[in-house]
Amino acid sequence: MSLPTTNSPDTTLDSLGSAAARATLRAHPSRGYVQIEPPVEPMPRLSKELGGAVELFVKRDDLLPLAGGGSKTRKLDYLVQQALDSGADTLVTCGAVQSNHCRLTASAAAREGLGCHLVLEERVAGSYSPEAGGNNYVFALLGAKTQVVPLGGVDAAVAALMEELKAAGATPYYIPGGGSNALGALGYARAAISVVEEARKAGRPFDAVVLCSGSGGTHAGMLTGLRACGDQTKVYGVSVRFDAAKQKSRIEAQYKECAKLFGNEAPEEDVVIIDSQVGPGYSLPTPEMRSAVEAFAKLEGILLDPVYTGKGAAGLLQLVREGAFQPGARVLFLHTGGAPSLFHYQPVPDDAAAARFDRREVIGPGFVAELSGESTTRE
Repeated sequence: MSLPTTNSPDTTLDSLGSAAARATLRAHPSRGYVQIEPPVEPMPRLSKELGGAVELFVKRDDLLPLAGGGSKTRKLDYLVQQALDSGADTLVTCGAVQSNHCRLTASAAAREGLGCHLVLEERVAGSYSPEAGGNNYVFALLGAKTQVVPLGGVDAAVAALMEELKAAGATPYYIPGGGSNALGALGYARAAISVVEEARKAGRPFDAVVLCSGSGGTHAGMLTGLRACGDQTKVYGVSVRFDAAKQKSRIEAQYKECAKLFGNEAPEEDVVIIDSQVGPGYSLPTPEMRSAVEAFAKLEGILLDPVYTGKGAAGLLQLVREGAFQPGARVLFLHTGGAPSLFHYQPVPDDAAAARFDRREVIGPGFVAELSGESTTRE
């Protein structure tokens, strides 16, 4: 179903409480990368494996346009438009060595005929290899120029690069890591508005949203869009890098800036962070992440990535197992993409993927399920 773009008139949604929010979006021009909303799909087999008391759904933002899809397309929709409006001929951004954001920025630059420079931060010592596959391979394929810096070296490298490009006669535009500022977060405010509209039309709203909480724009934007529609659905942000206190502070700051664009407040209590899936650190594997990646693949045919959505999904499974949702609850998981990096990290060993799938790792203690069966019983 084709939804209105940010620049199109919208006079049909007043009864859903989202017309005013759409009007705010129209005040900010976009490139129109997102012409058709990705689907919300039920996850019946995963729901059943978890006991069947909670209905799980997934918003397939991994299917968004630009190379390989993913959440950053929504942010770049607004940020690239601003870059072009400012007369820029080069995009500059930063991210980790397998950054999904950098991949999509390079894709947008190629589409628009812009130069692209990526500053890649080696957040885990020794994790970068110029021969690496995954997103690293795609950076070069899309024509982006890259430089690698150690942890903490991004700001100085970006500042020097911007000056170097200007001295060479270029007009660079800097996009923050993850595309996460108030303007970029508008992309997820728009996504939230669409989720609310579709749920209200169907007469079946969601009781909770679970998403990855990284650079912050997705989390802040979802909260902003929901509240702009008068929707108080709880949003659980599963941190992939920082502890709960630090990540909450980061999200609160972005939430306040994005909410201002809608003339709204940003209550601190709206920001809920789950930090139990960070594990030993950013991009480092955990058993829970591996189990979640395997569960989504084998039960729903959906690929996750090990850095973001794998840990986000692990947080979702944890919340269900621990009884965070009432029986009958409808819970939406936001799939923000990242599958191209799966082929670099390969988090599930080949022998495990081929030889066994122990569902007890997915559904947790108290349940037993055989691979060949479809039923789930309590021990």
